[in-house]
Amino acid sequence: MRLFILLFAASALITAGVRMVLVRHGLMDLPNSRSSHAVPVPRGGGAAIVVVFLSAVFWILLRHGIAARLAWALVGGGLAISIAGLLDDRFRLPPWPRLAVHSLAAAWALWCLGSMQPSQFGNSDSLGSWASRAAEFAGLVWLTNLFNFMDGIDGLAGMEAVCVSIFGGILLFRDGLPSYSQLSWSLAAASLGFLLWNWPPAKIFMGDVGSGFLGFTLGTLALFSSNSSPGLIWPWLILLAAFFVDATVTLLRRMFSRARWYEAHRSHAYQHAAQAWASHRKVTLAVAAINIGWLFPLAWAACRFPQAAPALAAAAVVPLVYITLQFEAGRERPTSDVVLQD
Repeated sequence: MRLFILLFAASALITAGVRMVLVRHGLMDLPNSRSSHAVPVPRGGGAAIVVVFLSAVFWILLRHGIAARLAWALVGGGLAISIAGLLDDRFRLPPWPRLAVHSLAAAWALWCLGSMQPSQFGNSDSLGSWASRAAEFAGLVWLTNLFNFMDGIDGLAGMEAVCVSIFGGILLFRDGLPSYSQLSWSLAAASLGFLLWNWPPAKIFMGDVGSGFLGFTLGTLALFSSNSSPGLIWPWLILLAAFFVDATVTLLRRMFSRARWYEAHRSHAYQHAAQAWASHRKVTLAVAAINIGWLFPLAWAACRFPQAAPALAAAAVVPLVYITLQFEAGRERPTSDVVLQD
């Protein structure tokens, strides 16, 4: 608990400092046709999450709380992704160089992980092992990017990181993995400190420096912990379902409609909901309620009854797909309607 409070306070203070520097130098995110905010806001506060969490990783490593290969996976891949995100926040990089960095970071994490356990998905032959490795690589790259896609309204990505990290830590502790739970709760503390400043109406945005880092870190924790306890892969997927479903449905519908799916847009379900409700706060709280009241109980049940985990994952996803389609995810709407901040 003391470590959680320390990391939370450090993240809040560093975010405040980053905000002061960005405002002083005029490094602001200006509203445009793809924005969901109406006033200039500094962008890049996710750097606080990176600094605080990686400091916690080193501290836990020095106390022999985690394996060195996990620490280097988180530090090496996380730093690469956060630096690429920082450059993108500042200079607006094309998508392909960022995707290359994300792919290299995912490959690095899997290399650090070493020999995978293909039994995670029921495969025992060599072909199944390679298929499992390919699925994990693709999933980690997708998770890294989807947190960036879902960081489009105040508080949403930070809130999701707090919920998934806290609940993931609980499940890890229940499964006898206290070192992994400490890492997960450290990420929650770092994210919560930032969220103080990002809660609607946001005083600072996370930026790519933080969003990609969060997705990669959660994915790496999920892979490493699932390698130690294979039954955990399904609970992790359930906990992340709110972001997975919105981002995936949106991407698929944009691809099928032949839209330029790789360019920035404002057609996610959560963005349409923010327009419909004229509020970032309501959407962020609604997603939090889904995490607390729907996804966490199902993830807990998947841990408790591992044989039923795939069915529970399907049960978690189906209503989310319905909600996402109801909000017309993937369909462009007029860009003249800017969502005013709460």
